[in-house]
Amino acid sequence: MRTAAALLVAAAVALAAQESRTVWDGVYNEEQSKRGEAVYAGMCANCHGAELEGIDMSPALSGGTFSSNWSELTVGDLAERIRISMPSDRPGTMTRAQVSDVTAFLLKANKFPTGTAELPQEVPFLRQIRILPQRPTPSH
Repeated sequence: MRTAAALLVAAAVALAAQESRTVWDGVYNEEQSKRGEAVYAGMCANCHGAELEGIDMSPALSGGTFSSNWSELTVGDLAERIRISMPSDRPGTMTRAQVSDVTAFLLKANKFPTGTAELPQEVPFLRQIRILPQRPTPSH
């Protein structure tokens, strides 16, 4: 019985640690963002601009507009929006790998730090990463 309780406590601690992740924790790597840049150029830049500046009704995907649109949401929310509704002329045609790569590129373009691992493709994991416009201050 104690072993089961210990496992539950360990799982809860691990889950709490995962849930506190933010885009400031280096959640993608450089290689993935480069792949995402290529996908963006081919599938997204036509509407959102080569410099992510937004065109007509398509919002900017960097800077203040990105921050205000996605602040306090999760990387999973962003990835799902891309997966379901983009590109606007062919929604839902991007693979999960392309969605993760483009999401990594958007994080890079918004000056969030790189890490060593790739951004996962699975939405439950992505929903554990919050988008915060400013680096959180460490708590002691």
